[in-house]
Amino acid sequence: MKRLCVFCGSNRGAHPEYEQAAVNLGQTLAAQGIGLVYGGGNVGLMGALANSVLAAGGEAIGVIPTFLRDKELAHSQLTQLHVVDSMHTRKAMMADMADGFIALPGGLGTFEELFEVASWAQLGMHNKPIGLLNVADFYTPLLALLDTAARQGFMREQHVGLMLADSDADTLLARMRAYQPASAHKWLDRTAC
Repeated sequence: MKRLCVFCGSNRGAHPEYEQAAVNLGQTLAAQGIGLVYGGGNVGLMGALANSVLAAGGEAIGVIPTFLRDKELAHSQLTQLHVVDSMHTRKAMMADMADGFIALPGGLGTFEELFEVASWAQLGMHNKPIGLLNVADFYTPLLALLDTAARQGFMREQHVGLMLADSDADTLLARMRAYQPASAHKWLDRTAC
């Protein structure tokens, strides 16, 4: 993995563990020589993540749409900053530049980005690993929801495994490196997309 796209909140969240996890992930990425691709902001977890990558000598590439450049305070010290015309262009560019995806805690934008790349994987549009950094059990309810959707027949059980989860960044990255997508894509479930 040369670059990972990280989805995360433009707010810091209610608990200091969230920001600390963003800082730790940034340091870990830089230490392992993995470049960061993210939404380009300088606020919240986005800013903490990018700043920690840069402080550790790593590569940080931001992609931000023009209309969010001021609202999310586009980071001015990145390795590269791409200002694009729309959210659609932003997400496509981030996905193209990355070898995998990680979601830190966040809100609707983070969830939307996460589920889009997960549904693309389910449809066989990519076979890149998707990780959830489950800080303070933030994503535990989401994992339970995915299990419920599979039990209730709305998705195949193997698609639940498209999202790898761990509370430790090093362990999550190791699991992402070892990820074998073939079983998840072997039988495309066209009725449960």
